[in-house]
Amino acid sequence: MEQTIEQKLKALYDLQTIHTKIDKIRQVRGELPMEVADLEDDVAGLETRIQKIKNELDDLEDEIVTRKNLIKDSQANIKKYETQLNEVKNNREYDAISKEIEIQGLDIQVSEKKIREFGFEIASKTSIYEKALADLEARRSDLDAKKDELGTITAETEKEENELTGQAEKATANIDERLLIAYNRLRKNAKNGLAVVTIQRDSCSGCFNQIPPQRQSDIRQRKKIIVCEHCGRILVDELMALEEENAQ
Repeated sequence: MEQTIEQKLKALYDLQTIHTKIDKIRQVRGELPMEVADLEDDVAGLETRIQKIKNELDDLEDEIVTRKNLIKDSQANIKKYETQLNEVKNNREYDAISKEIEIQGLDIQVSEKKIREFGFEIASKTSIYEKALADLEARRSDLDAKKDELGTITAETEKEENELTGQAEKATANIDERLLIAYNRLRKNAKNGLAVVTIQRDSCSGCFNQIPPQRQSDIRQRKKIIVCEHCGRILVDELMALEEENAQ
């Protein structure tokens, strides 16, 4: 059966009333869900960063071990070449072996320099690593506190919100698709989520701009759906609001 304009307006106002109650419940949670999400991102980011630094520190330690082994190899080679010096038969052999000893000595110097550089790098990265660990602990502590706070608020309001959500779904079924699309668009664009508003003190209660007397009269007759010329919200008269409140 085709709804009258008045029935359509009442259906829209009922839906708005339910959504307003849901909005108020969610306002109690405020920014907590976003804060929790941000902290979770921070924790995940720090964990990734800490693991990356740890891997880098492990690589540097491996490099030091490799360089120490190279030094040992070079020292062993030097001893071997020094023994060979005692057995040389001519100057050419002596010079060749001496050159090898010199090269091994230079390799040791390079490795020792690298070890010092790796040591400085480890000290620097360790400082960053420890700070990141401290930051992670602080973020985790903040996250636990925010989660507890959000959990408490959610537990207190979840039942009521679920009931209202169910009511909103039922109320939505009484509104034709075209009007529902317009309603949802208005709610999305309005900061306060109000798509259907009443006249209060001769003004739109959504944007507070004055409504001309003739337009107010048209709204009270409930013969057509009228929107505010300034904000585009759907307007209903004060009496309808009172009727719906009394009906509840």
